[in-house]
Amino acid sequence: MSLALNRENFVWHKLHSLAGIIPVGFYMLQHLTLNSFSLAGESQFNGVINFFGSIPWYILLAMEIALIWVPLVFHAGYGLLITNRADINVGHYKYAQNWMYTIQRYTGIFLFLFLILHVSMTTGNKYLHHDDGLIMYAAMQQMLSQWGHLLLFIYILGVATASYHLSFGVWNFCIRWGITISEEAQARVQRFSVWMFVVVTLLGWAALLGFFIHTPSAGAI
Repeated sequence: MSLALNRENFVWHKLHSLAGIIPVGFYMLQHLTLNSFSLAGESQFNGVINFFGSIPWYILLAMEIALIWVPLVFHAGYGLLITNRADINVGHYKYAQNWMYTIQRYTGIFLFLFLILHVSMTTGNKYLHHDDGLIMYAAMQQMLSQWGHLLLFIYILGVATASYHLSFGVWNFCIRWGITISEEAQARVQRFSVWMFVVVTLLGWAALLGFFIHTPSAGAI
């Protein structure tokens, strides 16, 4: 099963779509859900960090590489190939599905850059210094407050972008894998994607809000 850089491949297309849902999409929902523990306060959020911190770092890193980063790098890399080869024609065909496809490509580019920033400032920084404290509640609050809260705005936009990319990726996945064949079935999943986008975005924004409604304990940073 070869991959030519000047064209897409049907099988690779399907694997790319699958990787975006399982495991990448599943991990994103789990990640936002656990981050929403910030709403409950510092101790609850730090409890999540401590749970993963109780796993030997080399085992956790190996799991992250195998289950998250390899599928994510494949999905992002092949997604950039698709975007480079895409024929953007919303100026000629202004169907809703055409716009959905186009926005899907642009959000993928933004997410590629956003994830580099996010990982370098959180997980990457943690592993570099072998210090879970760098992703604890107080540290996250301090990080999001940088640059006059510009970083917080970037995260707000990043969450919405990731939510859109995943939600409408579900619609695309169902079509590509032959789950929704009729127009009626595709329309139902499209409506589901709209609601999923709203719910997941609000979940992510709530997690960000949680870092600003509680005062960290003294000496936490």
